[in-house]
Amino acid sequence: MPGPSADAVIPRGTTVFPHLVWVYFDGACQPPRGGGVAGYGFTVTGEGLDHEEGGLAAPPGSERSTNNVAEYVGAIRALEYLRERGYRGSVRVHGDSQLVIRQMTGEYEVKADHLRPYHERLLALRREFDEVEFVWIPREQNRRADELSKEAVRR
Repeated sequence: MPGPSADAVIPRGTTVFPHLVWVYFDGACQPPRGGGVAGYGFTVTGEGLDHEEGGLAAPPGSERSTNNVAEYVGAIRALEYLRERGYRGSVRVHGDSQLVIRQMTGEYEVKADHLRPYHERLLALRREFDEVEFVWIPREQNRRADELSKEAVRR
């Protein structure tokens, strides 16, 4: 049966079975504050949709090449991947970006104008699934997505 990655820790009181697909996403940028190269990475597990991917989150050298944009693009690309394959069920999205996770749960406002379109895109994608739950995890539990995002920056 598909499930979370081997090094994932399921928070106490969490029901795993309604979430048939697990996503782990991450972003990286060199230099971190923008103007360099930003890459995203994500993994998908479950429902026969297992996949991992990494790529550029924005054109190299652009002002959009920031770590936060890269994080958003990782989550967006993961949900787009699922949608493109016709999956519309429940998804549990894991990320180590407190900003993205807390903005998606409504705990944080989106104050940066350049992040608004990414947030709106992720909200729109979320509505295409039965349920999407965003869960913050420590970086140590997001290793593969982190590796994929860093590989994209190095290419």
